[in-house]
Amino acid sequence: MERYDTIGHGYSERRIADRRIADRIRTALGSATSVANIGAGTGSYEPESLLVIPIEPSPTMIAQRPAHLAPAIRAPAEALPLADDSVDAAMAVLTVHHWIDVVRGIREMQRVARDTIAIVTIDTAVSEQMWLLRDYMPQTVRDRDRAEFPSIPMLTATLGESTTVRPIPVPSDCTDGFLLAFWSRPEAVLDPRARAATSGFARLDATEVHEIVERLSDDLDSGEWDRRYGHLRTLSEFDAGLRLVTATPTGQPGRAGFQSRLSGGGTPYDPPIAH
Repeated sequence: MERYDTIGHGYSERRIADRRIADRIRTALGSATSVANIGAGTGSYEPESLLVIPIEPSPTMIAQRPAHLAPAIRAPAEALPLADDSVDAAMAVLTVHHWIDVVRGIREMQRVARDTIAIVTIDTAVSEQMWLLRDYMPQTVRDRDRAEFPSIPMLTATLGESTTVRPIPVPSDCTDGFLLAFWSRPEAVLDPRARAATSGFARLDATEVHEIVERLSDDLDSGEWDRRYGHLRTLSEFDAGLRLVTATPTGQPGRAGFQSRLSGGGTPYDPPIAH
């Protein structure tokens, strides 16, 4: 979406798929041989052993996709340019909170996937207890997260009774630089390149970022951070709120209307863009 045309620069350098998280996603896809990756971004969690159809609305993100990955189709989650039951599975990794209409996007995933839906998201009731969000980020960030991330009960209700929700522990040496990956590495927050690769920081104004960095830097220099949270440095992984939500696309709602969107009705989207 347009948001990532502004804040998505540098994602390919800092948002490198963590193998342990990728393994959990691949396991969730089960016996699938084809998968649509919705909100595919730079393709960091696309299983290279499968036939992947990446769908991404932001040209900034598409331009950062490695050449060895499949070229992305430029389209929003709410209007997937795919036929009914066209793939075994549909996946969405840390993207649903950026969708304009989450329910419609999920209905589209249910329409195109035959067997499995896998969504990686964040449970804000857990994530907002992390020291960075609770003690340093402004309240507006927590409020925005609550408003934008669909709640786990909402996702479960939308996906249906086949839904399962599992925590994904974030490794202490996580290679994917999303905001929650800072849980044991406060020094990383002081790196402007690391901050820029997270939507949480990229959407703050310069004054807010400066205040966060100054407070954290002072607490690290004085030893206050380690007195309060130094025990986190000894852990190999931590539940920071990352969740893997899986379901079977029973009922396939939303199937009607695909042809009308292709012929000009519904949400418009640009033609596929390859690079």
